[in-house]
Amino acid sequence: MGRPTTTETAGGVATITLDLPEKRNALSTEMLDSLGDDLAAAADDPAVRVVVLTHTGTIFCAGADLSVAAATAARYDIAGILRLVQDIGKPVVGRIAGQCLGGGVGLAAACDISVAATDARFAFSEVRLGVAPAVISVVCLAKMRRAEAAELFLSGERFDAVRAAEVGLITRAVGAAELDAAVDEVVGRLLLGGPGALAAVKRILATVPAMGRDEAFAWASELSATLFASDEATAGIAAFRERRPAPWAEPWPS
Repeated sequence: MGRPTTTETAGGVATITLDLPEKRNALSTEMLDSLGDDLAAAADDPAVRVVVLTHTGTIFCAGADLSVAAATAARYDIAGILRLVQDIGKPVVGRIAGQCLGGGVGLAAACDISVAATDARFAFSEVRLGVAPAVISVVCLAKMRRAEAAELFLSGERFDAVRAAEVGLITRAVGAAELDAAVDEVVGRLLLGGPGALAAVKRILATVPAMGRDEAFAWASELSATLFASDEATAGIAAFRERRPAPWAEPWPS
């Protein structure tokens, strides 16, 4: 059996695919390690500016692999994967065309932007197995209101992509036939941003909400000064003034 994930890189975009549909793309030891390796490689590759996380089959990710009694130790656990998705200095776009359960919901929520087909189904199914969505709550609760989280965490009921967007777990729900075009549109817009600027935005999103106001202003002012003094900003501002594309702007799809 080959690796449970695959990666293709083109035009500055690394597409990482969960590719074990016969196992419902569950988060087995092998899946976690393969996905972690692919995310780490994309983070380190200077040719990669955007990461798309997608899947084969009718299930995006079924969460923990319950087909084995006990998993061998993985180099990456689910918390490590969610950290990678959030900490990688490049936008991560989720493309969800099927069911998204348990830990899979955590993956969707950890992505910077997630687009799902309207016929995709989501569920925090843990309580029906006698456990709780503990680890993924770290990324999910950052996006949800408490009342909606309480309802969905406690009931374990399935809900559609429109509801997932309404409660903030994903960015947008579109018709299945429109999914690829919607993801391409998102990726194309991201490729217009400077790589350093995009990485800075991710740092802002992770850092500022946890700070007090005065601390946040001081931190953000220092970051802003650093960015304005960068070669990237110099090139980007010059391109704007001269009404030409920035040097990093690339067409997508390539």
